[in-house]
Amino acid sequence: MSTPNGLDDSTGLPPFPGTRSPHCPFDPPTEQMQWLHGEGLPRVRTSHGRTAWAVSRFEDVKSALSDPRISADARRFPALSASGQDTDLPPAFPRMDDPEHARIRRMLTGEFTVKRMEAMRPHLKDLVDSALAQMIAEGGRPTDLVRAYALPVPSLAISLLLGVPYDKHSFFQQHTTTLTRLDASQQERTTARRELFDYIVSLVKDKDHEPGEDLISRLLTDRVACGELSHQDVAMMAQILLHAGHETTANMIGLGILALLQNPQQADFLRNTRDPEVVAGAVEELLRYLTIAQDMMWRVATEDLILGGQHVCAGDMLTISLPAANRDSRFPAANAVSLNRNAHGHLAFGHGTHQCLGQSLARVELQEALPALLRALPDLRLAVPLEQVEFRHDMATFGVHALPVTW
Repeated sequence: MSTPNGLDDSTGLPPFPGTRSPHCPFDPPTEQMQWLHGEGLPRVRTSHGRTAWAVSRFEDVKSALSDPRISADARRFPALSASGQDTDLPPAFPRMDDPEHARIRRMLTGEFTVKRMEAMRPHLKDLVDSALAQMIAEGGRPTDLVRAYALPVPSLAISLLLGVPYDKHSFFQQHTTTLTRLDASQQERTTARRELFDYIVSLVKDKDHEPGEDLISRLLTDRVACGELSHQDVAMMAQILLHAGHETTANMIGLGILALLQNPQQADFLRNTRDPEVVAGAVEELLRYLTIAQDMMWRVATEDLILGGQHVCAGDMLTISLPAANRDSRFPAANAVSLNRNAHGHLAFGHGTHQCLGQSLARVELQEALPALLRALPDLRLAVPLEQVEFRHDMATFGVHALPVTW
């Protein structure tokens, strides 16, 4: 049922993503945890005021993200974008369906292969060491770990990869924050998206005249020159990657360190190992346990289907909970963090054709940033009670707005 403003009548439905328990903020919202044991799919009110089926069980999430009858295309279904699409901007490829989505994604996959990201590891380690040295040298305690460490490392990494000046990171952070705020107005989102896009378009045009050794320049040389892409297409691709690079890994570093500080034995486990495979496994478990994408996965059914025992009609919207799926019974004692667990197959990066493009980069960044901090500062601890930490309940990606620490 529609309301006069064009949104669904979701009166009385539980909100999505919902409220996390203050006693255990690392857990998904209480209602999502209950849905894992229910039948069918619950009907919810999304953060942008629409009615949707909530998909939370592990196998249901995998099915939804791999079913060609379930669309991610925001041009066909504007409800998939929290504020609608700006019609004068190129479409964002994560909000497309195959085969068009696959065609554009293939142009970027070679930039984010495991082999290429492993080749970047020494450089990423240097970024980590530099950020650590600067944080320690500043010596002003308590220190906000987000500002001093969690944000600079991945922000600098993605800026260097794309060829974007790092001195503009405050501008990027301000605008990407607006785009991920659940309470941002349509006008705020439109303005932020437009200002960010206009800046990157000007940067792309500059690189067309003076290309460098970066991803944007390679796209210009390999794809624009032959007519496969336009300058605006490249700018939109860069904007998406820049947005993701500023938001996701930064939140995982901050939230991951906080979770480890609350679980000292797990922190010691990661601090004391030098085995790269053990570190890699520990990172996978943190990705599973924390799963920061709390309100980003929206889809629309293009035809009638059955999902999780629920009849879903063509045109129905679905919102997908990766955090709840990663706490399903597929993982024994799923509500505990255990860094020696085999967390293979978790869904923190999604599933199917839209699985996170930059996951190999994120993994290397986390594998370097988390243990390095714990080893350099063995006495690292919270500078405030856990109850005073400001969590990102109001954002599409979960994490902490700030993390006051001392050592």
